Amino acid sequence: MAKETSPARRDLRLDFFRGLANWAIFLDHIPNNAVAWVTTRNYGFSDAADVFVFISGYTAAFIYARKMVAQGYLAGTALLIRRVWQLYVAHILLFVFYAVAIGYVAQNYGHSHLLDEFNVAGLIEQPVATLAQGLLLKFKPLNLDVLPLYIVLMAGFAPFLILMMRAPDAALAASIMVYVLARHFGSNFPAHPSGGWYFNPLAWQLLFTMGAWAALGGAARAQALARSRTVLIASVAFVVFAFVVTIGARFGLSTALSPVFDVLSEKTNLAPYRIVHFLALAVFVVHLVPRDWKGLDSKLARPVIVCGQRSLEVFCIGIFLSFVGHFILEMYSDRLITQIGVSVGGVVLMTAVALYRTWSRTLDARAPKASVTPVAIGSKGENE
Repeated sequence: MAKETSPARRDLRLDFFRGLANWAIFLDHIPNNAVAWVTTRNYGFSDAADVFVFISGYTAAFIYARKMVAQGYLAGTALLIRRVWQLYVAHILLFVFYAVAIGYVAQNYGHSHLLDEFNVAGLIEQPVATLAQGLLLKFKPLNLDVLPLYIVLMAGFAPFLILMMRAPDAALAASIMVYVLARHFGSNFPAHPSGGWYFNPLAWQLLFTMGAWAALGGAARAQALARSRTVLIASVAFVVFAFVVTIGARFGLSTALSPVFDVLSEKTNLAPYRIVHFLALAVFVVHLVPRDWKGLDSKLARPVIVCGQRSLEVFCIGIFLSFVGHFILEMYSDRLITQIGVSVGGVVLMTAVALYRTWSRTLDARAPKASVTPVAIGSKGENE
């Protein structure tokens, strides 16, 4: 058998930053929310989605490469497909609850504009056809784009992971080629009722693959480069450049900057400058937050790490709460104090869900193994 790569002990920084990404996605999805200014979206080309996809690729490779090494390719692939099914079920449940909540508010509070704003009008006009397209991941209400992207990337990951375990650099090169060709020819997955996916899987697979490549030895080989003074200076310069362009476009300081920002930070097809900006921020992480950073063991970091570890549940509840927050700000009050309350309350609820799920998963391990005595067939107990 060819040489295979299996990653070492889990890096808590992944959970920490994925937890922060989940919080940021929640905050960014609440329109006109001043608290969202704390997220990286407002200060550079990349945002929480880039972090989420990269770390998802890293953790997928970390987990399933070890399973393939320990249990074989077939078993590892089966476990990966089981995870894809879990993601799909979670998306469908979120889709249903999300659409019902939007429809309920639109109907009972006289805000029919929400049906168009959140792209669920098709469910009212053509419910069967639209639901069918939703099951195929072609139809997605507003803000429900990340999870279908994750599902598709994971669904096609098994054969790619096998290649990456044997030849990680060749697998990364193939991913780059797919990315370049997709951008050149404008290829994308079809969406319903028209157009393509907001997150083009053919482009975003590169960031996912880069995470997997990093997990299977790429990060260790790139350590020397990431820690060099030249790379650090270049990263600082690029982050400052991105900050100036983004702030200028956000505040309308120069109308000439707006089209520049749109090109550099284009999200659907993952603009190259988004990737460069993300990598520049990763260099900061390598320098400022080492793997053995004591802060990762602190009580302050614990809620963030737990939200990263229970990422699927936290992401789903965060998307739903973002609509609740939007509803509260639009229907009752959009004052700054309300925005802060909605934002903090949502983060607290997301953390509570993560802590509950973490605790509930320990109950099976704690439960004593009770000895059950079978009841004889035809006994008094059975007849009763």
